[in-house]
Amino acid sequence: MSAVIEKKQMKNGVLILTMNRPHVLNAMNKDLIVGLLDTFKEIEKEKESRVVVLTGKGKGFCSGADLANGGWELERELTRGEAGARRIDKVFNPLVRLIASIDKPIITAINGLAAGGGVGLALAGDLVVASESARFKLVFGPNLGIIPDVGASWFLPNMVGRARANGIAMLGDDLSATDAKDWGLIWDCFPENQFMEKTIELADRLADGAIKGLKEISKAHSNALVNSLDQHLDYERDIQKTLVDRPEFKEGVSAFLEKRKPNFRKNSSK
Repeated sequence: MSAVIEKKQMKNGVLILTMNRPHVLNAMNKDLIVGLLDTFKEIEKEKESRVVVLTGKGKGFCSGADLANGGWELERELTRGEAGARRIDKVFNPLVRLIASIDKPIITAINGLAAGGGVGLALAGDLVVASESARFKLVFGPNLGIIPDVGASWFLPNMVGRARANGIAMLGDDLSATDAKDWGLIWDCFPENQFMEKTIELADRLADGAIKGLKEISKAHSNALVNSLDQHLDYERDIQKTLVDRPEFKEGVSAFLEKRKPNFRKNSSK
């Protein structure tokens, strides 16, 4: 695992990942983005972690791509655009897809500035929370003349609508954490001195649950954004067929009939 990704396993099954390049507000250079991808590949295979919290060290969550010190190999046979597209295909897009598909809930905890591709990374989580001092800023268009990436141009219009997405991305103005909550871009925001405590409380609640079923809720909602109602009814049927045959459902039914809290930690399987 890369030194720029700190990994802390909590005894309750919560894994905290911290991006550790605070001097550049956790800008995504090669080491950081490859480190994240490799770490999530490891998490996908192991069973100890039930919920993952992704956050940043210092005053920023992630300020986007590191344009000054990216650490990428020079590919002289390619234009800058072609080289960038190759990196998107090989690292950035696989990371977003893995966060979306991994069978564990992912909380992105936005501790400060999320800018550029850092906005896409922030919104890739199943549950997005922020410190009240956090802010979101899309500078792709106003400063660079390009479109938002790392999934940001998909997440934004689907979460807040086209009009607001256009305003954020075309004007590049800061969006505060409180406005992001009001707009439905994030689930909640907390005072800075309570931020990680409140985030871990949410992670604990998820970790006590039927984690595969909880993740499937997030996947179902993402699919609903591109499915017709008819298609989505079939999707619901197919997912329920799988989940109802899992031990978590059996435990949930037993707990309901016995008037007790279900123990999904004991009754779970991959």
